[in-house]
Amino acid sequence: MADTPAGFDTLQIHAGARPDPATGARQVPIYQSTAFVFRDTDHAAALFNLQEVGYIYSRLTNPTVSALQERMATLEGGAGAICVASGHSAQILALFPLMGPGLNIVASNRLYGGTVTQFSQTIRRFGWSATFVDFDDLDALDAAIDENTRAVFCESIANPGGYITDLDAVSAISEKHGIPLIVDNTTATPYLCRPIEHGATLVVHSMTKYLTGNGTVTGGCIIDSGKFDWSANDKFPSLSQPEPAYHGLKFHETFGPLSFTFHSIAVGLRDLGMTLNPQAAHYTLMGIETLSLRMDRHCENALKVAQWLEADPRVANVTYAGLPSSPYHGRMAAICPKGASSLFTFALKDGYEACVKVINAVELFSHVANLGDTRSLIIHSASTTHRQLSEAQQIAAGAAPNVIRLSVGLENPEDLIADLDQAMTKACAS
Repeated sequence: MADTPAGFDTLQIHAGARPDPATGARQVPIYQSTAFVFRDTDHAAALFNLQEVGYIYSRLTNPTVSALQERMATLEGGAGAICVASGHSAQILALFPLMGPGLNIVASNRLYGGTVTQFSQTIRRFGWSATFVDFDDLDALDAAIDENTRAVFCESIANPGGYITDLDAVSAISEKHGIPLIVDNTTATPYLCRPIEHGATLVVHSMTKYLTGNGTVTGGCIIDSGKFDWSANDKFPSLSQPEPAYHGLKFHETFGPLSFTFHSIAVGLRDLGMTLNPQAAHYTLMGIETLSLRMDRHCENALKVAQWLEADPRVANVTYAGLPSSPYHGRMAAICPKGASSLFTFALKDGYEACVKVINAVELFSHVANLGDTRSLIIHSASTTHRQLSEAQQIAAGAAPNVIRLSVGLENPEDLIADLDQAMTKACAS
């Protein structure tokens, strides 16, 4: 058994989880403690000087959170992971060691609306900037990268449209320029897609979604592939050059494949404080135990609902990549061989007003700003999650005014179809 790699179903239950040495508790305990006692002054000094790994203060490290970090790193095939308070904080922390005033990232124009706003507006306050391009246009992506670019950012399966990114082609371009590829894998989860196997340097998640799976907590995670050479050039001084706060320690030279992970904890969490609380980590650990079972059902249900919508004369188009008619269907075998997740959009021929009426008429679908729940969710992205964007940006992101986003849950698909049918009957003229 020890010589045979464990399967995903086994790892999602056992990775990072061991019987508690003090009590024998089989489930990972919630270590609801702010601080941890040092053995003596030498032990404390070694921990603060990064000469020994251990627990100091829960803003930095916590045993419950550490168990979740180990599980996430294992499932994504990474060297290490850092868990934080939300998906948005994961994105900022992923960029923090890489960026500086005057530097930029190149990002896909098919991103969650909140991410577009974060990258186009908020990061400007740090002196950073973002250029948005269509990642299906590889020449445009290549041309957008300049001497000040420090990362390429995309989603494996884009929110809201469910578009699948050609990660192999995108990573080849980022590698050519010597910069890391950051992939948001929230919609796919590591069960459906493993971006590191396709060249990603860092993977980020909103664990709030499918990983927890029940809409109870917020959380984020960055998984470090451990494969990027941060010292290959002078673009990443935070990792390759002496760190004044640690007496000139060079993170990449000292920690090698775990340099990004250690920096994000020792500097990022220390100074930015995007800490995940241990109770949220506990809920997420429990959610991940059933991830593969849930994702299989999510994909099965989403395909049935998408097929029904595609055949309905009131619907202009459906974006689900699991449909053979999707231009992204061909990428599934390479990028997401187990399925295209359960997030997609459909457009109504009767336009914006019909979309609003459908939202107000559904009875089983929940109208909330979330995705990846066991419950099926519905939202009109143009007036909510993508409201801050221009109409051109909304259309580019797959959130045009006549589009509804679905996150298909685990209910009986026949019931979901019946609910959409009655709502569309009330909303549509034809």
